[in-house]
Amino acid sequence: MALLTHVGRPEAITAARQIAGDLAAAGFVPVIPEADLLRMDGALAELAVEPLPADANSLAGCELAIVLGGDGTILRAAELTLASDTPLLGVNLGHVGFLAEAESSEIGAISEAVIAGSWRVEERFVIDVRVSDCEGLQTWSSFAINEVSIEKEARERVLEVLASIDERPISRWACDGVLVATPTGSTAYAFSAGGPVVWPEVDALLMVPLSAHALFSRPLVLGPSSHVQIELLPTPVAHQGVVWCDGRRSTTLAVGSRVRVQKSDRRLRLARLSSAPFTDRLVHKFGLQVDGFRGGRA
Repeated sequence: MALLTHVGRPEAITAARQIAGDLAAAGFVPVIPEADLLRMDGALAELAVEPLPADANSLAGCELAIVLGGDGTILRAAELTLASDTPLLGVNLGHVGFLAEAESSEIGAISEAVIAGSWRVEERFVIDVRVSDCEGLQTWSSFAINEVSIEKEARERVLEVLASIDERPISRWACDGVLVATPTGSTAYAFSAGGPVVWPEVDALLMVPLSAHALFSRPLVLGPSSHVQIELLPTPVAHQGVVWCDGRRSTTLAVGSRVRVQKSDRRLRLARLSSAPFTDRLVHKFGLQVDGFRGGRA
């Protein structure tokens, strides 16, 4: 069992210590990234913990990856689990934590469920991103679990972009940027930008313009086989932009660059302990009001 932790939080290290002890006592081998073990400064020294090598296939022999932290920590861990197809169980130590399955107050119950194997796997949509130059040569590629954001590099400027879907142009915008999000990311940046919430079992792409100066700039929901292309147009006042994947991986976009986004062959595998529907998760995470003014359920 892999333990991936936000080592900058004392509560995360305490939780990792408890879970590692529970797993070791039950006969499992807890493994933790070498860099994280060094930063923990001996906090798990007396436990039977093995170091995890820093390479893309390091989780290949792990049955499960337990991640302690907020959504940022879970996204970091997902880079490892995608490469090895290992299920990821998120324990929220952050604020909203939509990717997390459990809260930090449930550590004991989490250990029991993991040891008993009483978890199921839910697969999530992932997108591939490819950047090419004005001559069509690929210059960069990555993936995203939440969203790809094509943004202006200079705060005082706007981007002039042409958005195309399935090789057909749909609109030209002067804007702050464009998001292409997954259903998982529909409750993140895309939601803040005015996009719809999409249930995670739906395979779809969301395209959300950011502050577009245009009559037609509504968010669009696309089918899973569609692909999106955003081109930075050469104009007299054109400036370069930047593309971000999940706010973690980025590259600069020169004028004339094209960003192509489509469904990936990979799937993010999330371990679930509860059978509660997404509706309950949405109400709980966003603190939505569902009680009527007379005290009854609306």
